Amino acid sequence: MNHRRQPEERGRASDMNSAGLEALRRVIERIGPALVSFSGGVDSTLLAVVSRDVLGDGMSCAFLDGPLVPRVDAAAAREIARRLDLPIVVIPFDPLEDPVIRANPADRCYRCKEAAVRLLRREAGARGYARIVDGVNTSDLGMRRPGILASTRGGVEHPFVVAGIGKEQVRGISRFLGLDVWDKPSSACLASRIPYGEPLEPGVLSRVERAEDALRGLGFPSPRVRAHGPLARVEVPGSELARAVLRATDIVSALKTVGFAYATLDLAGYRSGAMDEVLGNDGG
Repeated sequence: MNHRRQPEERGRASDMNSAGLEALRRVIERIGPALVSFSGGVDSTLLAVVSRDVLGDGMSCAFLDGPLVPRVDAAAAREIARRLDLPIVVIPFDPLEDPVIRANPADRCYRCKEAAVRLLRREAGARGYARIVDGVNTSDLGMRRPGILASTRGGVEHPFVVAGIGKEQVRGISRFLGLDVWDKPSSACLASRIPYGEPLEPGVLSRVERAEDALRGLGFPSPRVRAHGPLARVEVPGSELARAVLRATDIVSALKTVGFAYATLDLAGYRSGAMDEVLGNDGG
């Protein structure tokens, strides 16, 4: 192993993160005063911190909270905003009030994001902001993300994309700035755990949330529990599959305790958008 290369590699990474940060700052400065769509994830947290540093009082964060947001994520978002002294408003958002979204069609994410953008636009107007920004980055663009299409059409701007910054560099810049969320696992709304075409019922969503809380209690930090009727399909990162097999009895017990009759471990491991795999290439 060439130990002399390590300082050089760290130096290159530092230079890349510094350059990325400056590019992001320039984009935010050009956009000007804006409302930041905030979730408490690494992307929106970095965007909020840099926006505050660049814009000062010319920015605020908005967190949309409702039945599709895991309680652990809502609590974390509030705590991160408090710890980093980010101005934040929490806006109630219940997409299940829309019967079409509640029916969970294949374009649910698009419809939900449309409704979310309308709320963000209203909040931005009330605060005197003409612009809304979010944490979408270049790594998101190669995936099936109908919500991104809806937000873009709704006028939401994506500073990371304009600056040419992907997920790896978002994490790198966050670490460079000393943000402890730099390695925070990605999260998603609870609707992503339910197969398309099956209604988004509060009882099922609650069961999924309690199941994931139970798995975190067993030492799996970023589990996904996909609900297929009485069966829970558990996804954990590939590196944790062997440990999950060893803890099979505990996992089954935890899932039955919250109301599932059966449990299975997905041997493909966790992957974003697993429920989209049954859709055609056109996403329909």
